[in-house]
Formats: sequence, C-alpha cells, structure tokens
Amino acid sequence: MSMFCYQCQETVKNEGCTVKGVCGKEDNVANLQDLLVYLLKGVSFYSTKAREKGIVDKEVDEFVMESLFTTITNVNFNAEDFIERINKAIDLRERMKNKIDTDEVNEDIPEMAIWTPSDEKDIYEKSQNVGVLDTENEDIRSLRELLTYGVKGMAAYTDHAYVLEKEDEDIPGFIQEALVATIDDSLDVNDLVDYVMKCGELGVNAMALLDEANTEAYGNPEPTEIELGVRNNPAILVSGHDLKDLEELLGQTKDTGVDVYTHGEMLPAHAYPAFKKYDHFVGNYGNSWWKQKEEFQKFNGPILMTTNCLVPPQNSYKDRVYTTGVVGFKGVNHIPNRENGEPKDFSEIIEHAKNCDSPQELETGQIRGGFAHESVLNVSDKVVEAVKEGKIKEFFVMAGCDGRQKNREYYTKFARNLPENTVILTAGCAKYRYNKLDLGDIDGIPRVIDAGQCNDSYSLIVIAQKLAEAFELDDINDLPISYNIAWYEQKSVLILLALLYLGVKDIKLGPTLPAFVSENVLNVLVDKFNIQPNTEVEKDMEEMLA
Repeated sequence: MSMFCYQCQETVKNEGCTVKGVCGKEDNVANLQDLLVYLLKGVSFYSTKAREKGIVDKEVDEFVMESLFTTITNVNFNAEDFIERINKAIDLRERMKNKIDTDEVNEDIPEMAIWTPSDEKDIYEKSQNVGVLDTENEDIRSLRELLTYGVKGMAAYTDHAYVLEKEDEDIPGFIQEALVATIDDSLDVNDLVDYVMKCGELGVNAMALLDEANTEAYGNPEPTEIELGVRNNPAILVSGHDLKDLEELLGQTKDTGVDVYTHGEMLPAHAYPAFKKYDHFVGNYGNSWWKQKEEFQKFNGPILMTTNCLVPPQNSYKDRVYTTGVVGFKGVNHIPNRENGEPKDFSEIIEHAKNCDSPQELETGQIRGGFAHESVLNVSDKVVEAVKEGKIKEFFVMAGCDGRQKNREYYTKFARNLPENTVILTAGCAKYRYNKLDLGDIDGIPRVIDAGQCNDSYSLIVIAQKLAEAFELDDINDLPISYNIAWYEQKSVLILLALLYLGVKDIKLGPTLPAFVSENVLNVLVDKFNIQPNTEVEKDMEEMLA
C-alpha cells in the first residue's frame, strides 16, 4: 500500500484507504499528514515537560492546534503546505527542547522528538514509514487513533475560538498531553480509555469556549427564516465554518454591488444578529458539502473556503475557488492570514466577483434556523408543557455529518417517518438530509430545531441539561431524548466522546461504525454505553420510541 488512512466514515470498504483517499487526497499528502502528526507528538513531548515547569509557549499551542486542524478530512490537500509545517514543527520542537533540561528526562526520548531531515527528499522518504500501522496491537492502535481523532476535533473547535481571542490554556495543554499518551508504550487499554474519556470532558469545554466566543462576538443566534433563492447581482459564496472570515468579507463587500451567500455549514451564520445588518448578505445557496461540484459550477461567482469541507475542485470552476486559513489545494488562490491585527484582504476575490455572472437559481423559498440554546431556553416553559401534555413524546438528536454514500438516505427516511408528536434536535451538516422537509411544528415549536453548525453541538448539550433540570431528573438518560448520530470526520468523533463523557447511553451511530474501532474496543463501548450501529429505519425507530 502507498498510504493508510481510516479516519473518516467513507474510507474504502470501511477498512482503510491505501492508494488514494476517498476524500481526494493523494498518497503523498496522506503520508505527509502522518509525518506532521508524528512530529507534533515530538513537539508535545518537550512542551508537556516545559508545562510541568510552568513554561507555556502560546505560539506552540496555536501551531499544534492549527496543524492538527489541517489534517482533518477535507481541509488541506496541498503537499507544499505540509512540507512547510513539517519544517516549522522541527523548529518549534527544538525551541521547546532548549527550554527544558533534557538531562532531567527520565525516560527514553522518542524518535519523533529527535528525528531531523537532511532535505525535502528525506521528508518524503520518512513520511512513508510513519503512521497508523506503526502500532501493532490492534486494540492499543484503536484507542490511540480514537484519542488522536478526538483531539483533532478539539483542536479545530479551539482554533476557531482562538481566532476570536477566546482562549483556555488547559485545552491545548491536554491536546499535547494526549498526543504524548499515544506514544507511551507503558499505557495499557484501561489507561487509554481514561484518556479517551478525558478527551470527551475537555471536548465539552472546547465547545463551550467556542460557543462563548461566537456569541460574545456576534450575539446569540435568533430564530430566522433564511432565503434560498438568488438575486441578479454578482456574488461570492462562503463555505466552511469560520465566522471571522465571513465578518471581514461582509464588511469589505458592503456597497460594492457584490452579494454574499452561504453554503453548507455556513448556513447558520444568518441567525447571528451581527450579520443581519448587511442587506447584501442574501441567503443560503445549495446543500451539503458533498454536492459542491455541481453547485459551485452553477453559482458562477467565486467561492471562499474558510475551513474543512473542501472537495477537490473541478477544472471548470477551479479558478473561482479561493482558500484561506488552514485550507489548501494546489493551484487555487489562497488568501493570506491576518497580520498585525489587521483583517484579511479580500479585495482579489471581490474584484473577481464583479466580473462574474449572478448565480443560477437552484431553489426558492425559506428555511428555518437559529435555534441555539438561548432561543430554545427562552421558550423552555412551552417545551416542557408540551412534553407534560403529551404533545411532544420524544426528542431525537440527529446531529453530526452528511456524506455522499447512498445509505445516508436512511436519515431522510427516518425523519420523514417519525410520528408527528416528535421533534428533531440537530446541528451540523447532517441536517441537510431532512431540513427542507415540510415537517411542520407543534404549537409553534418547529419539529426540526436546528442549533447550527457542528461547531454548535454544544447547544444540544445545554438544551438536554436544562430539560433535565426542568423535569428534576438526575440522569440525563431519563429524558425523552433518543440519539441517532451520523458521523463523517474527526469533529464528530469529539462530539461522540463528549456525549459519552456526559454519560449518554443507547446512541445509534451510523451509517457505519468507525473502521478505527477494534472489536474489543467496540465491546467496551457497547458494555458501558450500549452504543449500537443503526440498521433499518423501522426497526431502529421502534426500539428508540419504546
């Protein structure tokens, strides 16, 4: 095999991509990502030692988080970006090494803490010899990868918060500690399970941090009718998750005659009060991330990719794709990061838009969003009353990710066939499987309560906790809430670990179980939390409603 990757749900045969990623990344990029993670463990080896002495390097913290973010599925496909990060990782590793007395290190120093390439060829050769399969014991490997993917998700959420200057030193500290744990051969299965649960705990903190960052910057999301049609002006389409990028783009496109639309996970931005003042912020265009090849072609204008969810662009519109931040793809335009506190410069993409046709209309109408925790808690009395009166029998948490596979039609069918006295709680792009169905409402409470991006899954945790308080329940599992979660990438892995940390049981997970979870590790999760794969709509619904 020329590579090995099984971190996403669509990995080949649910076993692993060995020639080229289903996501589109080439084998050399996959290997460079492995090498970058390998070296981040070396950086973390020294930075955790330094932390024990009270030495914290903010640049290292941010670099480790941002670099982990680049290795998440559908973020960065550009080998040159990873070469640059690998070289910087080595520089930062040496800097952290010089901050401690290595004579005081009692254990053997691991190879990733000392290996240094002689040239770029050496980097490529080394990248082919590190990675997932270095760990021979299947169960240890499974838990190490589960922990690694969890901290990748945590790094992504925390990086968003740091962009908005909301920081928590404990989170990058744990990320680095967890990376070191994955190379510690003295840790057994039980030790690693403890780390995985700790990852869930810190994951809740990371999501809370991001929620605080977003709401302080842009206000609490409000119930909003989001337009699906188009206007006749030239326009820019924004995808990904980064609200700071959107804010700066909206400010720079004001009074230029260029409209701005959202795509995919950026849809929930329309519910933030801070963005409603822009009358050129038109609405949402299209659907989930995996439909972008067709929809980007029809948009006609330039597309700004702010975070993950990039599909390798087709040549017919590749010249209209712009990346920024952690996103990268060879041959597309990249907008540089902020410097000296100044906003990013979006003038190039704005001028490009002015010379493009207006978007081709895909659909018309409106879609409801903006039901984050504050919006729901403002009507909590109404919700509790509806439950007590039997008008709402059950809530179904159907958060998570969408994907290309045909078996994800399961979620559309599940939503369509739910009894009329049930309500869906959702966040993430999984909602695109059912958020345009006409499911109606219950006494004014929408039957699809959309809390926002996958980044906003914290809202679902808050809603569940507040409902438990309202019903005076000690155990969150006693609530009339069932969990039918769809996963795809590593941020959803962290959401799952957060739910497990909170003690949530009986989760249905699909459309397939993760390939990186070994049979023995799965048995542990089943025994402790009763995690189950989803099967058939009728069977699963009957079990969950019972």
